[in-house]
Amino acid sequence: MASKKESFLGTLGFVVAVCLVCAALVSVSAVGLKDRQVANKLLDQQTKILEAAGLLELGEKDGIVATYNKFVTAKMINLDTGEYIDGNPDMFEERRDARDVTKSIKPASDIAGINRRANSAVVYLVRNGAGTVDTVILPIVGSGLWDLMYGFIGLEEDVNTVKSVVYSDHKETPGLGAEVMNPNWKALWPGKKMYDEQGDIAIRIVKGNAKKGDIHGVDGLSGATLTSVGVEKTIHFWLGEEGYGPYIANLREKGLN
Repeated sequence: MASKKESFLGTLGFVVAVCLVCAALVSVSAVGLKDRQVANKLLDQQTKILEAAGLLELGEKDGIVATYNKFVTAKMINLDTGEYIDGNPDMFEERRDARDVTKSIKPASDIAGINRRANSAVVYLVRNGAGTVDTVILPIVGSGLWDLMYGFIGLEEDVNTVKSVVYSDHKETPGLGAEVMNPNWKALWPGKKMYDEQGDIAIRIVKGNAKKGDIHGVDGLSGATLTSVGVEKTIHFWLGEEGYGPYIANLREKGLN
């Protein structure tokens, strides 16, 4: 009996020791890799912003970080006023602030299905080769079929003509809603107009195919009606008064530079 009891305690002690060692290794790895994870996350974000700015090819040639630092300036804004505010854009996390009730609001018209909207946002001003800002990149987030989808819209100097719509993070169905990442669908956006002549938001996703010459219509995603609707509502929300509307009004008045 004594031998069996010692054997059981020995086995239990061995299991506990192994668990503690594994837990310690996981903790050390998590702490040790944190800086690298942050750096990789920032690099991925900069890559998407360069894509939205039409500079990805140059970035792949000259280096993502170097190209981003040369042409892109990130600024914090207050979404309610549309004014620039102090803050470190690299440290801002929209998802964290949106969950913090002291740093976010519940939209009165939550057509994007985000539940809460952070009070602040980061916008990206992109200079051309002459040093003139000719593009503004605006982060967006809104519901798709399965979860929130995150991305960027790029607008030209008139703050109306679309330069790009780039999604960076989503959980849509491969081959259906996930086609928001398809280069052929993304190629439908450049040149489209977000607003009509009256200044109303006019961009829309057309079920099937948009008519030739339709400057406000973009082809819907085949077999992904709910994702398509989500994209349209997301863009309408973020271009509206509870999104970047006040900031866009300021840009129209003062210009990008």
